[in-house]
This record gives sequence, structure tokens and C-alpha cells, in this order.
Amino acid sequence: MKSFFVSLRAVLIFILLTATITLYAKGQSETAENSERKPEKLVVYSYDTFASEWGAGPSIIAEFEEKYGVEVELHAPGDGVTIMSQIILEKENPRADVVIGLDNNLLAKALEEKILEPYRSPELERVNGNLLFDDSYNLLPFDYGYFAICYDSEKLSDLPQSLEDLTEEQYRDSLILMDPRTSTPGLGFLLWTIAVYGDDYLAYWDRLKPSILTITEGWSSGYGLFLEEEAPLVLSYSTSPAYHVEYEGTTRYKALKFDDGNYEHIEGMGIVNGSSNRELAEKFIDHMLADSSQKTLAMANIMFPAAGGTALPQSFDYAFHAETPLLLDSDTIAANYDNWVQLWVESYGN
Repeated sequence: MKSFFVSLRAVLIFILLTATITLYAKGQSETAENSERKPEKLVVYSYDTFASEWGAGPSIIAEFEEKYGVEVELHAPGDGVTIMSQIILEKENPRADVVIGLDNNLLAKALEEKILEPYRSPELERVNGNLLFDDSYNLLPFDYGYFAICYDSEKLSDLPQSLEDLTEEQYRDSLILMDPRTSTPGLGFLLWTIAVYGDDYLAYWDRLKPSILTITEGWSSGYGLFLEEEAPLVLSYSTSPAYHVEYEGTTRYKALKFDDGNYEHIEGMGIVNGSSNRELAEKFIDHMLADSSQKTLAMANIMFPAAGGTALPQSFDYAFHAETPLLLDSDTIAANYDNWVQLWVESYGN
């Protein structure tokens, strides 16, 4: 009998040891698997100034990654027009989940190419209804401003008051513009001239041509030439002076509010059609409209935040809202976009 209990005890010990070893091995396997498992990744396309080290992107993304425990891969192929072209090229095999920087002027082309998926963010309740330029919710606004001609007050005192004034002889070789094929401001200025002159816009460009020093590929290079004093006038934004006041403590650079109006610019974001991470993309869109992100965008982009109630510093007193904002409707742009740009290229493109 004694030998029976000894044998039974040995069997029980063996079973317990086997179970312990099995559980330990399983735990080690799960730990190794978890350590190798990478966090979810969200791919975001944006314009270059958003993605730069001084732009809004790094801070907003860092906060998002920490909040959700994910990884965000940010690509900045260029300005808004360039980004859209990239997504169109990739639409059969999309790489991006979210796009940032397609504005109200690019909506028609984006819808035509079907490169976006609609998303009605609950955070839109905080956004002024006048900024909701897409009732299909493919593009949602995150900030806005107005295109404006900025000037160097130390170089220029006799100022133009309208688009037509820019054609005067005294402004010969004084203006830096951007290419509408590759630049959001460049396209905005082209549409601005169409909003004012209609079908006679090319005749206006003929009159304007002597005043143009150069047409750059993007805003960054054009504004850089302006700051290097290559020319006293540059296409930029009504909010640009706020940057110089806030970060440089100078009121040297100012923006012109034209008598015939300034063209409105509303920056949008959306979910790329075919995104492999729809749920995370929605969270990122929501995050862009959160109060902390809106403050970051205002101070880094130097644009008016889309969400109401966002506190702005006194430097924004040097930025203006257009009293008579100009804006072509998306249907008109959709019907004429390619033709307008092509006719411009034939006359002024390199």
C-alpha cells in the first residue's frame, strides 16, 4: 500500500511539473509574439510645410501616437496640387490612409477622380457651417484664410489696391507667383483672377506678365525668394504677417486687402479611398479638429482655425478676414478646371 501511495505521489508531481512547464513555455511564446508585434501604422500624405520640423505635423502626430499607441508614417511629396496628383496615380493601389491639404479649389477634381471616402466627423459640430465646403463630407475643413499679395514695407510704399493695380509699370519685375499645376496658392491665384475677370482672365495675365519676376513651383520657394529681397511683392496669405509678428517680432511684412476682394482658401483633409485602416483614419481626422490640434495648426500654419472658440494670440491682429471673400463654386471649377489650367499653361507655362 505504501508503495502505491509513493507511486501515486510521483505521478502527481510529474503532472504538476508538466503543466507548469507547458504554461511557462506558452507564456514565453506569447511574450515573444507580443514583443515582435508592431503597432498599427497610419500613412498620412500632407504638404511640405505641415510635415516640416517647424510645422504642425510633428507635434500633432506625436500626441496622436501617444494617445492611441500607434505609428504614423508621414509623407510630404510637395504642395496640395502635387499631393492630389500623387494620390490619383496611386488610386488603383493606394498607399495613404489620410490626406491633409486638399483645399476647396481641389474638391471638384478629387471628387471626379474618386480618390476619397466620405466621413462625417462628430467634431464638425465645432466648425463654422460656412466652412463646410463639401456636403458629401469627402473633404473636411481644418483651417482657413485668404490668398493675398504680401509686401515688404521697407521696400515698397506706393501700394496696389487691386489685381488691376498690379499690372502698372511701377511694379515691373516686382511680383513672385506660384505655378497652378503644382502649388495650392498658385491655383488659388489663377482662380482669383477668373473670379474677378471671368472669361477675360488670360487678357489680365497678359497685362500682368511684365510685373512677374518669377513663377516658382511651390509656396515655400516663392516666399523664400521674397524674404531674400528678390522682389517686394509675393503671393501668400492674409495671415502671413502674423507669423512675422509672433516669431520675429516685426511688422515689416504686411498683406494687402484688395478692393475687388481676396480669394478664400479653406484647407481640407480626408480619408483616401481604399484605406486599409479606416477606423484609425477616422480617429486621426477627429484628432485634427480637437482643441489642442487646432491651436497647434493656428500657430504653425498661421491660419485661422476651423473650430470655433480656439484662442488666438495678439499676433493675429495683423491678419485680416476679407470683407468681400471671393470663391468659385465647386461645380463651376469641376466643369472648367482642366481647360483653365491648360490654357494658362499654353500661354505662361514653361
